[in-house]
Amino acid sequence: MANAMPAARAGAPPLPKPTGKVRWIVCGLLFAAVVLSYIDRLVLSVLKPDLAAQYHWTEGGYADLAVAFQLTYGVAYVVFGRLVDRVGAKIGYAVAVTLWTIGHVSHIFFTTTTGMMIARLTLAFGEAGTFPSALAAANEWFPKRERAFAIGIFNAGSNIGAIVTPLLVPIITIAFGWRWAFILTGLLTVLWLIAWLGFYRRPSEHPRVSPTELAFIESDPPQPDQLRVKRSFAQGMVALFRDYRTLFRHRQTWAYMAGRFLIDPVWWTFLFWLPDFFNKQYHVKMLEFGPALVAVYLLADIGSVAGGWISSRLISRGRSINRSRKTAMFVMALCALPIAFATHAPNMWVAAGLIGLACAGHQGFSANVYTIPGDLFPRWRAGSVIGLGGLAGALGGAMMAKYAGYILATVGSFQPIFILAACSYLLALLVVHLIVPRWQPATLAHDEGSQ
Repeated sequence: MANAMPAARAGAPPLPKPTGKVRWIVCGLLFAAVVLSYIDRLVLSVLKPDLAAQYHWTEGGYADLAVAFQLTYGVAYVVFGRLVDRVGAKIGYAVAVTLWTIGHVSHIFFTTTTGMMIARLTLAFGEAGTFPSALAAANEWFPKRERAFAIGIFNAGSNIGAIVTPLLVPIITIAFGWRWAFILTGLLTVLWLIAWLGFYRRPSEHPRVSPTELAFIESDPPQPDQLRVKRSFAQGMVALFRDYRTLFRHRQTWAYMAGRFLIDPVWWTFLFWLPDFFNKQYHVKMLEFGPALVAVYLLADIGSVAGGWISSRLISRGRSINRSRKTAMFVMALCALPIAFATHAPNMWVAAGLIGLACAGHQGFSANVYTIPGDLFPRWRAGSVIGLGGLAGALGGAMMAKYAGYILATVGSFQPIFILAACSYLLALLVVHLIVPRWQPATLAHDEGSQ
């Protein structure tokens, strides 16, 4: 039976405003999880200048650590995409948080880049479940007219995490030592996990969802349920291969993968090297570059929400989903262009403004790219597509990490890196548009979702 999800169309007529805001509480939990994932991810980046000096790390060793993180993250993204398809957002997120907390705290046992790499493999594997689980929850709790806005909000959590970390970590490190930065931030994820397991349900199963809110959440055309069939391990592996082969036949899969491949490396470069950039370019220490990083990620927060708001607003005014998403992407891509001049900034604050504008562009752009699996695939296949996109983004990030390490070790300047970052978003939009010019949903046979 063909997938019943219709083609993307002009904005649907408005529904009565629903009573109840449970979906926004869920969005708040997703936001908090992304904040915590980025805090845990960035502790090492903030500590890097001091730890590198104390333990004699090389640029090549740190780049290899970043590459190992990226590759593990990419492979695990595929695993979690499939897992979330099978077990849902609630269990998927719980598994992810448990794994990444173990990896995060285990950093305290190492002082070399090789040792830190061991800890970061577990961290990377767990953190790979963050966005597959969050996007699956967004697909469950938000109709298309609100989805990009909701994604923009919780995606902004990455920027809050990036703001909190350079403020919190130096204080903890100076007061208690660098190992306590990992221990205390790791405890926060344990508290979040308790709240998540206690609150999260599917909309139709949640006791606090009002009938009008549930009707609003379910206002999109219904999709067929995934057909599940019991199979042996060998049969399951054959079915897995067939399912991914089927996905690769659809241009929508390639659009999502291409978009992630081209833009994710830029964001990963910001995460891994921005503290190092401020330290080397302006000769500032851990406590001094913290405020500049705060400014960068505050701008990124604004961009994340704005990018999702633009497309959601255009859809609500009757514009097609295709035009709305791509218009928002174009606006956000323009924001990235000035970063090409960041290395020539006369002081740290001007550089922070240019980099922050690019970060805003990235987050707003990605908020719309992240809607592709939910917009163009049925829910029972979206997680697998999300996983493939994460793998593509991580592979691009690994290549960028090696490139950045080589450039910094040989040229000694961030200029080539920032020029590449400036061009990536317009290129990504062009590629996505060429692959999916009409934002047409993939037509999957019902039995292609069987497992």
